[in-house]
Amino acid sequence: MEERNTLNTLSAFQKAKIKKIENKGSIRRRLLDIGLIPGTEVTNVLQSPAGELSAYLIRGALIAIREEDAKEILIGGIC
Repeated sequence: MEERNTLNTLSAFQKAKIKKIENKGSIRRRLLDIGLIPGTEVTNVLQSPAGELSAYLIRGALIAIREEDAKEILIGGIC
């Protein structure tokens, strides 16, 4: 089975580009509204100790995304 590179797999201060948003419903709309679209560069800035929530730098804004939602965001071009 092919390994999926998803947003929740980024380590602290690691950067990547968004490939595809697979989230459904209102969370998908919110992610698109904040500018999380294919080609956008994101940086993992902070992670909660339990790993349930991470903060990402997206287009100059710090945005918190739950792990369950980050698992549905495919990434590529990890730096």
